[in-house]
Amino acid sequence: MFRDAWLIAGKDLRIEMRSRVGLNQIVPFAVTVLVLFAFALDTDQEALRTYAPGLFWVTVLLASLLAIGRSFAVDLADGAADRLLLSGIDPISVFGGKAAAIAVQLVVLEVLLGAGVVLLFDVTVYRYGLLVCAGLAAAAGVATAGTLYGALVAGLGVRETLLPVLLLPVVAPVLIGATRAFQDAFGVAGAEGWAWLGLLAGFAAIYGVFGALSYGALLEEA
Repeated sequence: MFRDAWLIAGKDLRIEMRSRVGLNQIVPFAVTVLVLFAFALDTDQEALRTYAPGLFWVTVLLASLLAIGRSFAVDLADGAADRLLLSGIDPISVFGGKAAAIAVQLVVLEVLLGAGVVLLFDVTVYRYGLLVCAGLAAAAGVATAGTLYGALVAGLGVRETLLPVLLLPVVAPVLIGATRAFQDAFGVAGAEGWAWLGLLAGFAAIYGVFGALSYGALLEEA
């Protein structure tokens, strides 16, 4: 199962590396949103530092919609989704592989945007361990939920507009938990970041289990 999941993840990541869509489109989009936030609050440096965690995660979630939509659009364009069904690969492996590939892309995006936040918003990181753990847990949560809902709308003609409507309310706990954890890591609030990390881990675990159990049925419907 893990070998097949690794193959699926490798396939998706190789496609992204060769097409460079993430580098040429998703990353510039995310950086542009972050810069616009910086310009909007440029006259108030204290507000920039205070709201930096929330602005960071709003940017990540918006960019993640592009990455998730791209992951399923590629499979539908060349019929790869149908061939996956015929290949005999366990749907759990397909789910795990696609979620892992999306999570890797989100982690890379978080690293790039994190550097941008430090430079543009003049924030200081006080708890690197909390920052890294929260970033990884949030990426896992968004990736698992995004893979599940991406498969749910994959066969619909309005998937580009329906995916944000369905997914963004679902990942609201990730936005809240990750923002609180980053506030603690940046030292801009008194929130207990490690407690919020538990929310992020629980969210990722729930959607990981639910997605693994239901992904096969969603693939057949798509």
